[in-house]
Amino acid sequence: MDKKFIKLYAWVLRGSQRRKIFKFLDKPKTPTLIKEEAGIKVSNVSDILRLMEKNGLAKCLNPKDKLGRLYQLTNAGNKIRKELYSQ
Repeated sequence: MDKKFIKLYAWVLRGSQRRKIFKFLDKPKTPTLIKEEAGIKVSNVSDILRLMEKNGLAKCLNPKDKLGRLYQLTNAGNKIRKELYSQ
């Protein structure tokens, strides 16, 4: 594992809400769907998704839309998700 992966993996592990979002982001979803599945406030989901985007772990598929934005994990995000939940 490289240093960047380890740093991002540790960042995800440190946050219970981040771990939940990774668990439920198995396919493209809106923040509202993630909120319903994970039981996290939608504002927190949105904040975490923005941080995940900034760190290259997720991307918004329709960034110009104001409502119903779809997010999915990037390759780096999928590697972390696999590491977290493949056991």
